[in-house]
Amino acid sequence: MTDTPPDHLAINPDSPFFDQAALERGVGIRFKGAERRDVEEYSISEGWIRVGLGKKVDRQGRPLTIKLNGPVEAWFERPADGAETGEDTAESTAH
Repeated sequence: MTDTPPDHLAINPDSPFFDQAALERGVGIRFKGAERRDVEEYSISEGWIRVGLGKKVDRQGRPLTIKLNGPVEAWFERPADGAETGEDTAESTAH
């Protein structure tokens, strides 16, 4: 897995953009310069996020969401399993 999060990611398992491996690493989102912890889905290239609309749900019991447009940045909060840090790599190549 790369150190770049997917361009489009959703937390809903029924979505075609659901990626369990990426979600397990934790994805941080910055929207319009502020960190958000309530993002249900995002698209970096299209510049939008979806967030829950309170406790409201649709007929199937899924949370209602609202789409907000603006600049989106994403990053992984934890390194991939088995990935070495830059310091370890530098030390191992120096010897």
